[in-house]
Amino acid sequence: MIPARFAHAVFGLIMSGLMSCIVTGIATLKAIGFGPSTLGDWMASWAFCWPIAFTVILLLGPAVKRLVGRMVKPEA
Repeated sequence: MIPARFAHAVFGLIMSGLMSCIVTGIATLKAIGFGPSTLGDWMASWAFCWPIAFTVILLLGPAVKRLVGRMVKPEA
């Protein structure tokens, strides 16, 4: 098991991987349509975008969490 102190990083890794995969897939299909090179183009785009998305989540995640904490009412 991974130690709890790495929970934010593990969450960011998984979430950024899933979201960047979905978004680059949709963007690739919209940009070039479905053809023989679509999968390769999608994977190349995903490989480029995933590290960027992961970094953004790691850097901005805590600030977004604080912002959400200010926007929502605490449970009773």
